Amino acid sequence: MPKRISTARGREFGAGLRAAIEGSGLTSRALADIVDWDESKLSNVVNGKGGATQIEVAALLGACRIKSAEATHLLALYPETHIIGWWQQHGMYAPVQVRTVVEHLKAAKTLTSWHTHVVPLFLQTADYMCEVLRASSTTPASDLQDRVKAQLAMQASVRRGVRCIYFIHELALYLPVGGAEVHAGQLLHLLHMANRPNVTIRIVPTSHGAHAGLAGPFTYLTFPKYEPLVWTATENSSLFAEATDAIKGYEKVIRALDTCSLEEVASKELIVRLFDRSRAAEAQAADCLLKMETTDDA
Repeated sequence: MPKRISTARGREFGAGLRAAIEGSGLTSRALADIVDWDESKLSNVVNGKGGATQIEVAALLGACRIKSAEATHLLALYPETHIIGWWQQHGMYAPVQVRTVVEHLKAAKTLTSWHTHVVPLFLQTADYMCEVLRASSTTPASDLQDRVKAQLAMQASVRRGVRCIYFIHELALYLPVGGAEVHAGQLLHLLHMANRPNVTIRIVPTSHGAHAGLAGPFTYLTFPKYEPLVWTATENSSLFAEATDAIKGYEKVIRALDTCSLEEVASKELIVRLFDRSRAAEAQAADCLLKMETTDDA
Protein backbone atom coordinates (compact mmCIF):
# COMPACT_ATOMS: atom_id res chain seq x y z
CA MET A 1 0.00 0.00 0.00
CA PRO A 2 1.54 3.39 -1.00
CA LYS A 3 2.37 5.84 1.76
CA ARG A 4 -0.03 8.72 2.19
CA ILE A 5 1.09 12.17 1.05
CA SER A 6 1.19 14.17 4.21
CA THR A 7 3.14 16.91 5.97
CA ALA A 8 4.27 17.55 9.55
CA ARG A 9 1.92 20.51 9.74
CA GLY A 10 -0.99 18.46 8.43
CA ARG A 11 -0.35 15.63 10.88
CA GLU A 12 -0.13 18.02 13.81
CA PHE A 13 -3.36 19.71 12.78
CA GLY A 14 -5.13 16.37 12.36
CA ALA A 15 -3.91 15.05 15.71
CA GLY A 16 -4.95 18.27 17.44
CA LEU A 17 -8.39 18.23 15.84
CA ARG A 18 -8.98 14.58 16.73
CA ALA A 19 -7.97 15.32 20.33
CA ALA A 20 -10.37 18.28 20.39
CA ILE A 21 -13.24 16.13 19.12
CA GLU A 22 -12.50 13.33 21.58
CA GLY A 23 -12.27 15.85 24.42
CA SER A 24 -15.64 17.35 23.55
CA GLY A 25 -17.44 14.16 24.55
CA LEU A 26 -19.60 14.43 21.43
CA THR A 27 -20.05 11.85 18.69
CA SER A 28 -19.01 12.79 15.16
CA ARG A 29 -22.65 12.94 14.15
CA ALA A 30 -23.63 15.21 17.04
CA LEU A 31 -20.71 17.53 16.37
CA ALA A 32 -21.47 17.66 12.65
CA ASP A 33 -25.09 18.58 13.46
CA ILE A 34 -23.98 21.43 15.73
CA VAL A 35 -21.88 23.06 12.99
CA ASP A 36 -24.35 22.06 10.26
CA TRP A 37 -21.93 19.77 8.38
CA ASP A 38 -22.30 16.35 6.84
CA GLU A 39 -20.37 13.66 8.70
CA SER A 40 -18.37 13.07 5.52
CA LYS A 41 -17.19 16.69 5.56
CA LEU A 42 -16.07 16.33 9.17
CA SER A 43 -14.23 13.13 8.27
CA ASN A 44 -12.50 14.83 5.32
CA VAL A 45 -11.26 17.71 7.48
CA VAL A 46 -10.01 15.39 10.24
CA ASN A 47 -8.19 13.20 7.71
CA GLY A 48 -6.46 16.08 5.95
CA LYS A 49 -8.60 16.20 2.83
CA GLY A 50 -9.77 19.79 3.34
CA GLY A 51 -13.23 20.83 2.32
CA ALA A 52 -13.82 23.55 4.93
CA THR A 53 -12.93 27.22 5.25
CA GLN A 54 -10.84 28.54 8.13
CA ILE A 55 -13.98 30.18 9.56
CA GLU A 56 -15.82 26.85 9.44
CA VAL A 57 -12.92 25.17 11.24
CA ALA A 58 -13.04 27.92 13.87
CA ALA A 59 -16.74 27.16 14.39
CA LEU A 60 -15.92 23.46 14.75
CA LEU A 61 -13.23 24.16 17.34
CA GLY A 62 -15.63 26.43 19.19
CA ALA A 63 -18.17 23.60 19.30
CA CYS A 64 -15.47 21.38 20.81
CA ARG A 65 -14.89 24.02 23.53
CA ILE A 66 -11.12 23.75 23.45
CA LYS A 67 -8.82 26.29 25.10
CA SER A 68 -8.11 29.49 23.25
CA ALA A 69 -4.35 28.87 22.84
CA GLU A 70 -4.95 25.46 21.25
CA ALA A 71 -7.65 26.85 18.94
CA THR A 72 -5.28 29.63 17.83
CA HIS A 73 -2.51 27.10 17.13
CA LEU A 74 -4.75 24.80 15.06
CA LEU A 75 -6.33 27.67 13.11
CA ALA A 76 -2.86 28.97 12.21
CA LEU A 77 -1.88 25.50 10.96
CA TYR A 78 -5.00 24.81 8.90
CA PRO A 79 -4.19 26.95 5.81
CA GLU A 80 -0.57 25.69 5.84
CA THR A 81 -1.14 21.93 6.08
CA HIS A 82 0.04 21.48 2.47
CA ILE A 83 3.47 23.11 3.04
CA ILE A 84 6.41 20.67 3.02
CA GLY A 85 9.12 21.36 5.60
CA TRP A 86 8.74 23.34 8.79
CA TRP A 87 11.17 25.73 10.44
CA GLN A 88 9.90 26.59 13.91
CA GLN A 89 11.52 29.67 15.43
CA HIS A 90 11.29 29.70 19.22
CA GLY A 91 12.69 33.09 20.21
CA MET A 92 15.62 33.15 22.64
CA TYR A 93 15.27 29.46 23.54
CA ALA A 94 13.18 26.42 22.70
CA PRO A 95 9.98 25.69 24.65
CA VAL A 96 10.07 23.10 27.42
CA GLN A 97 8.59 20.59 24.99
CA VAL A 98 8.48 20.77 21.19
CA ARG A 99 5.07 19.31 20.39
CA THR A 100 5.90 18.33 16.82
CA VAL A 101 8.83 16.19 17.96
CA VAL A 102 6.79 14.29 20.55
CA GLU A 103 3.93 13.53 18.18
CA HIS A 104 6.26 12.20 15.49
CA LEU A 105 8.27 10.10 17.94
CA LYS A 106 5.05 8.37 19.00
CA ALA A 107 4.28 7.46 15.39
CA ALA A 108 7.79 6.43 14.31
CA LYS A 109 8.75 3.00 13.00
CA THR A 110 12.51 3.59 13.02
CA LEU A 111 14.78 6.22 14.56
CA THR A 112 18.34 7.03 13.48
CA SER A 113 20.15 9.68 15.51
CA TRP A 114 23.60 11.21 15.14
CA HIS A 115 25.42 13.52 17.50
CA THR A 116 28.86 15.04 17.22
CA HIS A 117 29.89 16.09 20.73
CA VAL A 118 27.42 14.79 23.35
CA VAL A 119 25.42 11.62 23.90
CA PRO A 120 22.14 11.80 21.88
CA LEU A 121 19.13 12.99 23.86
CA PHE A 122 17.37 9.63 23.64
CA LEU A 123 20.29 7.91 25.41
CA GLN A 124 20.99 10.47 28.12
CA THR A 125 20.57 9.74 31.83
CA ALA A 126 18.63 12.28 33.90
CA ASP A 127 21.84 13.48 35.60
CA TYR A 128 23.69 13.90 32.29
CA MET A 129 20.69 15.67 30.78
CA CYS A 130 20.48 18.02 33.75
CA GLU A 131 24.13 19.03 33.35
CA VAL A 132 23.73 19.64 29.61
CA LEU A 133 20.73 21.89 30.27
CA ARG A 134 22.49 23.66 33.14
CA ALA A 135 25.37 24.54 30.82
CA SER A 136 23.05 26.43 28.46
CA SER A 137 23.55 30.18 28.40
CA THR A 138 19.97 30.93 27.28
CA THR A 139 17.68 28.37 28.93
CA PRO A 140 16.14 29.73 32.17
CA ALA A 141 17.44 27.97 35.27
CA SER A 142 13.89 27.93 36.63
CA ASP A 143 12.87 25.62 33.76
CA LEU A 144 15.58 23.04 34.39
CA GLN A 145 13.56 20.38 36.21
CA ASP A 146 10.56 20.81 33.91
CA ARG A 147 12.83 20.36 30.89
CA VAL A 148 14.42 17.23 32.34
CA LYS A 149 10.94 15.75 32.90
CA ALA A 150 9.86 16.72 29.39
CA GLN A 151 12.95 15.21 27.79
CA LEU A 152 12.62 12.00 29.79
CA ALA A 153 9.01 11.86 28.58
CA MET A 154 10.33 12.21 25.00
CA GLN A 155 12.57 9.21 25.60
CA ALA A 156 9.57 7.26 26.89
CA SER A 157 7.50 8.22 23.85
CA VAL A 158 9.83 6.14 21.65
CA ARG A 159 8.03 2.80 21.78
CA ARG A 160 10.00 -0.34 22.63
CA GLY A 161 9.32 -1.83 19.22
CA VAL A 162 10.90 1.10 17.38
CA ARG A 163 14.19 0.18 15.70
CA CYS A 164 16.79 2.67 16.94
CA ILE A 165 20.28 3.26 15.57
CA TYR A 166 22.54 5.78 17.28
CA PHE A 167 25.76 7.11 15.76
CA ILE A 168 27.96 8.88 18.32
CA HIS A 169 31.37 10.45 17.83
CA GLU A 170 34.06 9.00 20.08
CA LEU A 171 34.87 12.48 21.43
CA ALA A 172 31.39 12.64 22.98
CA LEU A 173 32.29 9.67 25.15
CA TYR A 174 35.34 11.46 26.56
CA LEU A 175 33.49 14.67 27.49
CA PRO A 176 33.15 14.54 31.31
CA VAL A 177 29.66 16.05 31.53
CA GLY A 178 28.80 16.52 35.20
CA GLY A 179 32.05 15.12 36.52
CA ALA A 180 33.38 11.59 37.01
CA GLU A 181 30.32 10.02 38.66
CA VAL A 182 27.81 11.34 36.13
CA HIS A 183 30.16 10.49 33.27
CA ALA A 184 30.58 6.89 34.48
CA GLY A 185 26.83 6.56 35.01
CA GLN A 186 26.20 7.73 31.46
CA LEU A 187 28.65 5.24 29.99
CA LEU A 188 27.07 2.43 32.00
CA HIS A 189 23.64 3.50 30.74
CA LEU A 190 24.89 3.34 27.16
CA LEU A 191 25.94 -0.27 27.74
CA HIS A 192 22.51 -1.13 29.17
CA MET A 193 20.78 0.50 26.19
CA ALA A 194 23.10 -1.24 23.72
CA ASN A 195 21.89 -4.59 25.05
CA ARG A 196 18.29 -3.88 24.09
CA PRO A 197 17.25 -5.91 21.03
CA ASN A 198 15.90 -2.86 19.20
CA VAL A 199 18.90 -0.57 19.89
CA THR A 200 22.19 -0.36 18.00
CA ILE A 201 24.98 2.01 19.05
CA ARG A 202 27.82 2.75 16.62
CA ILE A 203 30.82 4.91 17.44
CA VAL A 204 32.60 7.08 14.88
CA PRO A 205 36.28 6.85 15.95
CA THR A 206 38.41 9.96 16.25
CA SER A 207 41.06 8.19 14.16
CA HIS A 208 38.78 8.49 11.12
CA GLY A 209 39.31 12.24 11.04
CA ALA A 210 36.89 14.24 8.89
CA HIS A 211 33.56 12.50 8.29
CA ALA A 212 30.16 13.05 6.69
CA GLY A 213 28.47 14.09 9.93
CA LEU A 214 30.48 17.26 10.50
CA ALA A 215 27.55 19.50 9.52
CA GLY A 216 25.82 18.65 12.80
CA PRO A 217 23.45 16.38 14.73
CA PHE A 218 20.07 15.20 13.45
CA THR A 219 17.36 12.59 13.98
CA TYR A 220 15.91 10.67 11.03
CA LEU A 221 12.48 9.10 11.49
CA THR A 222 10.50 6.71 9.30
CA PHE A 223 6.82 5.87 9.65
CA PRO A 224 4.49 3.04 8.62
CA LYS A 225 2.19 5.33 6.62
CA TYR A 226 4.16 8.50 5.85
CA GLU A 227 7.37 9.54 4.16
CA PRO A 228 10.51 9.98 6.34
CA LEU A 229 11.23 13.15 8.28
CA VAL A 230 14.44 14.64 9.67
CA TRP A 231 14.48 16.76 12.82
CA THR A 232 17.37 19.05 13.68
CA ALA A 233 17.49 21.38 16.67
CA THR A 234 19.50 24.57 17.19
CA GLU A 235 19.79 26.90 20.17
CA ASN A 236 16.42 28.50 19.45
CA SER A 237 14.74 26.73 16.53
CA SER A 238 13.59 23.34 15.26
CA LEU A 239 13.74 22.27 11.62
CA PHE A 240 11.62 19.43 10.22
CA ALA A 241 12.91 18.49 6.77
CA GLU A 242 10.47 16.58 4.54
CA ALA A 243 11.37 17.41 0.94
CA THR A 244 12.46 14.35 -1.05
CA ASP A 245 15.86 15.75 -2.00
CA ALA A 246 16.59 16.84 1.58
CA ILE A 247 15.70 13.38 2.91
CA LYS A 248 17.89 11.71 0.29
CA GLY A 249 20.78 13.94 1.38
CA TYR A 250 20.45 12.85 5.01
CA GLU A 251 20.17 9.22 3.92
CA LYS A 252 23.54 9.60 2.16
CA VAL A 253 25.01 10.97 5.39
CA ILE A 254 23.65 7.97 7.33
CA ARG A 255 25.17 5.54 4.83
CA ALA A 256 28.51 7.34 5.12
CA LEU A 257 28.38 7.23 8.95
CA ASP A 258 27.58 3.53 8.73
CA THR A 259 30.71 3.02 6.63
CA CYS A 260 33.09 4.93 8.90
CA SER A 261 31.72 3.78 12.28
CA LEU A 262 33.00 0.93 14.40
CA GLU A 263 30.89 -2.22 14.19
CA GLU A 264 28.36 -2.77 16.96
CA VAL A 265 30.54 -5.17 19.00
CA ALA A 266 33.62 -2.98 18.68
CA SER A 267 31.54 0.05 19.72
CA LYS A 268 30.42 -1.75 22.90
CA GLU A 269 33.99 -2.76 23.66
CA LEU A 270 35.12 0.85 23.37
CA ILE A 271 32.38 2.00 25.76
CA VAL A 272 33.39 -0.73 28.24
CA ARG A 273 37.04 0.39 28.13
CA LEU A 274 36.07 4.00 28.71
CA PHE A 275 33.73 3.01 31.55
CA ASP A 276 36.46 0.97 33.25
CA ARG A 277 38.90 3.87 32.83
CA SER A 278 36.34 6.30 34.24
CA ARG A 279 35.68 4.11 37.30
CA ALA A 280 39.41 3.70 37.90
CA ALA A 281 39.94 7.46 37.72
CA GLU A 282 37.01 7.99 40.09
CA ALA A 283 38.43 5.48 42.58
CA GLN A 284 41.88 7.07 42.37
CA ALA A 285 40.41 10.53 43.02
CA ALA A 286 38.48 9.20 46.03
CA ASP A 287 41.63 7.55 47.38
CA CYS A 288 43.61 10.78 47.02
CA LEU A 289 40.87 12.70 48.82
CA LEU A 290 40.85 10.17 51.66
CA LYS A 291 44.64 10.45 52.04
CA MET A 292 44.41 14.26 52.14
CA GLU A 293 41.73 14.11 54.83
CA THR A 294 43.79 11.62 56.82
CA THR A 295 46.84 13.89 56.58
CA ASP A 296 44.83 16.92 57.71
CA ASP A 297 43.47 14.99 60.71
CA ALA A 298 46.97 13.99 61.69
